[in-house]
Amino acid sequence: MKKHNFSAGPCILPQEVLKKASEAVVNFNNLDLSLVEISHRSKDFVSVMENARALALEHLGLQNKGYQALFLQGGASTEFLMVAYNLLQDKAAYLNTGTWSSKAIKEAGLFGEVVEIASSKDQNFNYIPKGYTIPTDIDYFHCTSNNTIFGTQLNTFPETSAPLICDMSSDIFSRQLDFSKFDLIYAGAQKNMGPAGTTLVVVKEDILGKVSRTIPSMLDYKVHIGKDSMFNTPAVFPVYVSMLTLEWLKEKGGITAIEKINNQKATLLYTEIDRNPLFKGFVATKEDRSKMNATFNLVDEAHKETFDKLWTEAGINGLNGHRSVGGYRASMYNALPLESVQVLVDVMQELERGA
Repeated sequence: MKKHNFSAGPCILPQEVLKKASEAVVNFNNLDLSLVEISHRSKDFVSVMENARALALEHLGLQNKGYQALFLQGGASTEFLMVAYNLLQDKAAYLNTGTWSSKAIKEAGLFGEVVEIASSKDQNFNYIPKGYTIPTDIDYFHCTSNNTIFGTQLNTFPETSAPLICDMSSDIFSRQLDFSKFDLIYAGAQKNMGPAGTTLVVVKEDILGKVSRTIPSMLDYKVHIGKDSMFNTPAVFPVYVSMLTLEWLKEKGGITAIEKINNQKATLLYTEIDRNPLFKGFVATKEDRSKMNATFNLVDEAHKETFDKLWTEAGINGLNGHRSVGGYRASMYNALPLESVQVLVDVMQELERGA
């Protein structure tokens, strides 16, 4: 039996994608060669990279709007550095909503003044700050759209005259937004897009080339754009699987269609968390709850052994919360079927009946 995979990342991918990817590892495009042994300069892989980049822009509605899509390496952690290297001349503003935005702030501080305009650290990041003012004398404003560890998500984004930069690693392609409001979006592949090893960067070209510092080639977005995201050997397999996942998403009806399913999954689980007297949510305010990562706890830890046994026997995987928070975390990325969420809800109700 296939597990119901609630892992936070690397996470569940569509079965059709895994099947195609496994076939390509043995024999790619009927070349009698593996995908992972052909030249990245071959026409077969160049077409993969071109298609992946084009699909990313298509899903976001950013074709022919001055944006470039890149598949880079080093994860979002390298983007914390690259964003500041390429954009921070004097001062940048950051919204601190969790572990990853804290790390981004730390890296940006190496390059200039960083203003932390608001933070939810005072309540262990269990809410999204609101009512803050963004300075006007900044090079850019940075936020993290979804926080996997704490289970919070930005449902509205602030208006700012400065370039808007967003780490969308854990909710990209999961909901429809006006993506043209963002000047740079980055996302590690291993949530809604593919296996770990590549990072999607979507950047508006006209924000680049404005800092006075010399940028090392590997960290320069303009260099990667100039080489069609092939400045160095790309992560061939993760890019290919990302392309397959973006094709799968297109076949499903794109972001608009998947968002409806994601809303159904989130509603199903949060309704049970709120109804079941044995459970409580981690996030302080319902409007800040993540539709990708539902974090919750048992009201009484005496039920932990029984609950853990029940969900394990039901074929559920990856439900434990992050080590820094504890409790439970159900990650409901695009490829997780609604049926898996129903299995979890059934287990929660079974625990209630036996209590």
